[in-house]
Amino acid sequence: MPDALERLSARQRDLLGCWLPGVGVVEDMSWGLVETTVLQVVADGERFVVKAGGASDHHIAREVHAHREWTGPWLAQGRAARLRYADVDAKLLVTSYLPGRLVQDHPAAAGPDTYAQAGLLLAALHGQSAVEDAGYEARANAKAERWLAGDHRITPDDVAQLRALIRSWPTPPAVLVPTHGDWQGRNWLVDDDGTVRVIDLGRAELRPAMTDLARLAEREFRRYPGAEEAFLAGYGLDPRTPEEWFRSRVREAIGTAAWAHRVGDEPFEAQGHRMIAEVLADASRERRMSGAVEGRDDDA
Repeated sequence: MPDALERLSARQRDLLGCWLPGVGVVEDMSWGLVETTVLQVVADGERFVVKAGGASDHHIAREVHAHREWTGPWLAQGRAARLRYADVDAKLLVTSYLPGRLVQDHPAAAGPDTYAQAGLLLAALHGQSAVEDAGYEARANAKAERWLAGDHRITPDDVAQLRALIRSWPTPPAVLVPTHGDWQGRNWLVDDDGTVRVIDLGRAELRPAMTDLARLAEREFRRYPGAEEAFLAGYGLDPRTPEEWFRSRVREAIGTAAWAHRVGDEPFEAQGHRMIAEVLADASRERRMSGAVEGRDDDA
């Protein structure tokens, strides 16, 4: 597949040739929505995965950092790829190849054991360190407001309501842990024996633990009975608290709708708009309930 290698920059191709002489492409595994190229390759009889970022990429650096600092518990169990080569400036990395098929759209996606394993794996990642950050909530809110100020198809009325919500929130300190950032079935592999492994650390970053449940809650937990319960049993507890989780849901909804519009992913954009409708409905219901409680207090 010479065309796949041609998508890499000249520097990336030179580095790859030095690291893996005689490299050949087996499969192009790129998603096609962003400028990251993902290739399964072979060199000297061994398979590898190559990830190469484009000019504006900021995921490769995060992925390299995560491999170097946070994958130890997974590597000890054979549940993640091992970083073999990396050049952050060139936006290029090479990992060992992991066997298995994506859990997404696989029969394993409906199996409780898949989610129990995913919960255990996530707990191992999150449990490595924790730091209190007084500025996280303010930064997360500012990012959501930047999405709202950019190009999207969120209605003006919804934008106004979302902005009002965000500006009404407190900004307490948050406890941050190493997170995957895209924890869902499309980033898990499953073997024939049912073993779950983890891929794609391009969104890895220090965040509150509950943020790694955001995408599961919108997809797998809705689709597969028992998935949420099995996951939480594997994880060991539920890291979500009502107020923090609601703030996270709002920000996730905004980011989903705006990002998906930017890259042209219409089904994902539609999911984002559904998420927005749901959080706004929840906020409206909460206001009505609060008003009813205040009214009863006044009558007492």
